[in-house]
Amino acid sequence: MIEFRAIYENGVFRPTEPVELPEGCEVRIEAMVQDKPEVPSEHLRRIYALLSESFDTGDRNLAERHDEHQP
Repeated sequence: MIEFRAIYENGVFRPTEPVELPEGCEVRIEAMVQDKPEVPSEHLRRIYALLSESFDTGDRNLAERHDEHQP
């Protein structure tokens, strides 16, 4: 028996570490919830809301300059 941790996202289980299994093999999973997902605090929700807003810089060539500060 192989035991590993995984996260359930979008209908699939995603292992949190490499799993030594042959590609395409069928497995039986017994799910045991380890901890509840954290609910973002009000402070983080406000930050996420700010980050999701668009900002007009007035610079129409911004996309062309996206790598400007890269080494």
